[in-house]
Amino acid sequence: HLQEKILPAIKQGKWVVSDRFTDATYAYQGAARGMSFERIAEIENWVQQGFYPNTTFIFDLPIEIGMARVASRGGETDRFEQEKHDFFEKVRSAYLQRASMAPERYAVLDASQSLENVQQSIVNRLEEMMQSMEKTA
Repeated sequence: HLQEKILPAIKQGKWVVSDRFTDATYAYQGAARGMSFERIAEIENWVQQGFYPNTTFIFDLPIEIGMARVASRGGETDRFEQEKHDFFEKVRSAYLQRASMAPERYAVLDASQSLENVQQSIVNRLEEMMQSMEKTA
C-alpha cells in the first residue's frame, strides 16, 4: 500500500489521508494483543524505510463514551467493538503514549465533543499545516 499508493501520490504533490497506519499496529497488536514493540518496530523499519506521516490525528475519548456510542448505533458490532474495556484502555494508552513521544507529529483531539467541534479541530490543524508549508515554500 505504501509503495503502490501513498508514495506515488506524495511524489505527485498530493496530500494523502489514511484511516490507519503503523500506530494502529502498535496499539492493537502491540499493547492490546501482546506483540513485541521491538518486532513491530523491525517490521515498520523494513516496510516504511524511514517514511512517517506528517500528522496523525488521534480521536481520543473515554472508553465508556466510545462504548456507549457503539451501542447507540444499534446493529451488529465488529470483532474489535466486541472487545472488553481493558482491551480499549490498552489501545488508548498506547496511542497517547506514542503521541507524547512525538507531539509535533500528533494531533490529539477530544472526540467526546460534538461532531462539529471535532471537525473544526481538524480544520484548524490542517490550516496550521498549510500555513506552515506556505512559509517554507
